[in-house]
Amino acid sequence: MNSGKLWHMIQFFVARRAALTPAFVSFLFSLGLAAHAQPFTVPSHRIDGTLVFDGIPPLDASLVSRVRRYEQWREATFLDWLPDGSMLVATRFGAASQVHRIASPLGMREQLTFGDGSVIDARAPRRGAGFVFVRQADGYPQLFDYAGAGSARQLTRGNYLHGSPVWAHDGKRVAFYGTDRTGVNDDIYVVNIPAGTRPQLVIAGSAGSWRPLDWSQDDSKLLLLNTVSAQKSALFVADVATGALTPVAVPESRITSASFAPDGVGFYLISDAQSDFEQLLYSNPITKATRRVSADVPWDVEAFAVGAGGHYVAYVVNDDGRSRLTVLDTLRNLEFKPPGLQDGRIGNIRFDDAGQKLAFSYESARSPRDVYVYDVAQGTVQRWTHSEVGPINPANLAAAQLIHYPTWDRLGLDRRTLSAYVYLPRGPSPCPVLIVLPGGRDLHAQSRPGWDPFIQFAVNDLGYAVIAPNVRGSSGYGKGFRALDGGKLRDDAVRDVGALLVWIGLQPGLDSHRVAVMGHAYGGFLALASLAMYGDHLRGAIDVAGIASLVDFVGHSPAAERAQRVAEFGNVQDADMRDFLDRISPLDNVALIHRPVLIVQGMDAPGSRAADSQQLVWRLRSQGDQAWFLSATDAGNDFTTPADRQAYLETAAGFLQVLAK
Repeated sequence: MNSGKLWHMIQFFVARRAALTPAFVSFLFSLGLAAHAQPFTVPSHRIDGTLVFDGIPPLDASLVSRVRRYEQWREATFLDWLPDGSMLVATRFGAASQVHRIASPLGMREQLTFGDGSVIDARAPRRGAGFVFVRQADGYPQLFDYAGAGSARQLTRGNYLHGSPVWAHDGKRVAFYGTDRTGVNDDIYVVNIPAGTRPQLVIAGSAGSWRPLDWSQDDSKLLLLNTVSAQKSALFVADVATGALTPVAVPESRITSASFAPDGVGFYLISDAQSDFEQLLYSNPITKATRRVSADVPWDVEAFAVGAGGHYVAYVVNDDGRSRLTVLDTLRNLEFKPPGLQDGRIGNIRFDDAGQKLAFSYESARSPRDVYVYDVAQGTVQRWTHSEVGPINPANLAAAQLIHYPTWDRLGLDRRTLSAYVYLPRGPSPCPVLIVLPGGRDLHAQSRPGWDPFIQFAVNDLGYAVIAPNVRGSSGYGKGFRALDGGKLRDDAVRDVGALLVWIGLQPGLDSHRVAVMGHAYGGFLALASLAMYGDHLRGAIDVAGIASLVDFVGHSPAAERAQRVAEFGNVQDADMRDFLDRISPLDNVALIHRPVLIVQGMDAPGSRAADSQQLVWRLRSQGDQAWFLSATDAGNDFTTPADRQAYLETAAGFLQVLAK
């Protein structure tokens, strides 16, 4: 059956808001698409250091060995240019990512930082030596000053968050955000590196997150971004000497990045103020005029960089998940498209001091992240690092194929379609299916074609077809689409998974009898909610720190995040909204879940997530259902240490192996 016939079938049976109910999906699956449960083995219990394997049977040694082959890759992430034309990159060697220096294309990586904890950011001054970097130290990001010869001075301490370092033009001062004052609010600090003094508070932040973005040309002012919610943010100019804040007159919108323009008058910013999509704009505070800089395309601009003097402006468009890089010659009104970049993701773009070379990170579904440089004058792209995928054959890696499938409602007069990336195995068909749902720290995360070794393992070693959809609410498709799952529309995103199940049932190469779902954080909520709503058509689910109770997630959220979560999910103090959130929460729908579930949870997670995961396990087992529970006492909602992550991937592989039988 083609998608047109599928759409007519959906429209014939479904009234707009009653779309894709379990009964309707059951009808469609009754045409030979019904799934069957797979019995599990008797569980066991063991403790390995900080890891607890509860109800998880011993894993096959051969399977564990195969999984580990996919974890022996490395990558390189561009961090910053150094004044001498060399660059800083982050590369994982051993247990952590460290800062390395590269002096020339494909040159030797000279390791500069050492010690425990991964480096997550680094910035170098435009003049002078050294650099500052942010490292996860004892579970919290701390700021360090690299003084040379492998030595580093710690600039921040305590159980507080720090990050987003930005150098002043004088090469002496660094602005960053920290939560030291209250433990909750993001404040803006400035530290004088050569003076060796302690960081000084410049701006005491209020609601939302605050980030320093740029220094003015005379270093007297800072450009700050205050993000209040996923839909609303604002720009401010802060006087560094007095702390006075002046709002930048931009229409209320979502702003993701900004910088002072080299003309000393205006600002470049990424905003959706003039469109359903985020565009690169130039705003002149004197004339109050704002003009679009990026091309008029129905996609979000996700990053930009401005070269010295403003001659060249580069920006990256998120084209249905794929990155498209454009460089503008503002003097000659020309547009350049760097050659040779296949479908993948581009990030961390930055011009060198001369403003002629643009460095960036690039990754694809078949290659880990590496560093490239686009020479604008020469029109060439040169690779600066070459990372390995480990002891696996790169030729066997699956490509990410973009597809679109019809869902249950209309967009005006036209049917609404959703996008997904599909990774197909080389083995026999029909093959089992793993649906990887978007989520994580970002509630509006988007499925994109980046490097994911676990997806490659599931495809190449377990024989799964992996489908990563973008259900409503995902970013990258405009602010209207991003708002489609807000408040009492939340379960509409789950219905989109139901539409995907129908699409899977119509593909001859996919086995609709063997479909599993998995997701992290908000993606975990979607996976569990899908299992409750469409459990008859799913084999099981993997829930990694998922949101089991929406009421608890909003009501027990950290103070700094509460306003954003209320704006996204609704006010739990409102009885009607609270009843709705309870009604669609997995923890309140355990009676509808009768398929095996793997729950992965760090017990040091903030809020109620860990307790809710434990409660979910207990309720599932009390009604006789299989629940594997992997927990780590040293982890939060992310398994970041090598040992924790390895245990999670191996357990998930064992779980999927059982489901595929």
